Amino acid sequence: MRRSTTIYIFVLALLAGLYYFLNNRPETVDAEPTAEPIAQIEYLFSPTDGLPTQILIESKTGEVVEVVRDKENAWALIQPEEAAADQGTVEAAASQVTTMQILERIPDLLPETVGLNEPEYIISMQFTSGMERNMEIGVLTPTERGYYMRGEDGSIMIIGRSTVDSLLGLLSNPPYAPTEAPASATP
Repeated sequence: MRRSTTIYIFVLALLAGLYYFLNNRPETVDAEPTAEPIAQIEYLFSPTDGLPTQILIESKTGEVVEVVRDKENAWALIQPEEAAADQGTVEAAASQVTTMQILERIPDLLPETVGLNEPEYIISMQFTSGMERNMEIGVLTPTERGYYMRGEDGSIMIIGRSTVDSLLGLLSNPPYAPTEAPASATP
């Protein structure tokens, strides 16, 4: 009986100590969550520029494509030859212009190291605000996530690849409007 009494006293002392500890411990101060700085997304063009109304793309190999919105607000192909333009293709590429992101600015980079001494492409755009913007595009970055670009102020930056590729798609595959197949004569 002595042994069970000792165990009961030990358990009672343990519970009393636990009770005392839980009721008399210092209150913890809730730590304020620290907000990590969120990287700001920087777009190449300002929303005040408006929407593109003319896009001219020239490659250093001599290829050229130019599309312009006409009086009816429809896209028309001007170069490589005047023709009706595929509205969906041009509008898809033009809509990418307003989402062009600057991924990184790179100070003190020599233009010739990233294909900007003789740009791979020159893209000129006019916007509904009347603003005209010019971009000199160099080579792809080593990670191929963007292109090197020289801004109008001469600074070198990296811009997102997908938006540039959508514009360059107009150059490699001019957006001619689809033509209707002639109706076949049935005998």
